[in-house]
Amino acid sequence: MTCPVRPRSARAAPDQADYEHMWLIHSQTGEIVYWSAETGIDGHTKVDPDALDPELIRIRLLPSWVWYQDMQDFAEGVTDDRAGRSLAHAIQGRGAFRRFKDQLSEEYPNLLPAWFAFSEARAVRRAVEWLAEEELIDQGVADRYLTDHPQPDLP
Repeated sequence: MTCPVRPRSARAAPDQADYEHMWLIHSQTGEIVYWSAETGIDGHTKVDPDALDPELIRIRLLPSWVWYQDMQDFAEGVTDDRAGRSLAHAIQGRGAFRRFKDQLSEEYPNLLPAWFAFSEARAVRRAVEWLAEEELIDQGVADRYLTDHPQPDLP
């Protein structure tokens, strides 16, 4: 079964930090569009978000703690105890996202492919769940996708 969501839409939500810009999905076509207060959708024309096509649905903003939880779960799930402790320590306090990335890149580059697969799978699964909640895809399609695409095992 192919993924009922494009990877780009799975990652759109973390980029939405304010009301000056947002990613939207067209409920009929599945097209992903970007809107900003300065350039609208076409990149040139300002348009109030309330004046947008009602078929465009704002892609839900996810709080940073959701993405933080992914780092925590990854650190707890890796079988290398030393790496897990090091990564768990890296995500303590401000700058956790940068330190986690740096720690992986510099100390455990062998874990990078596993992190990317884990992170991407979680993002896509969240997107599929959201699409089903918004009734943009059938719940049965979502359930089959989630069953057929479990979270990857960690090394």
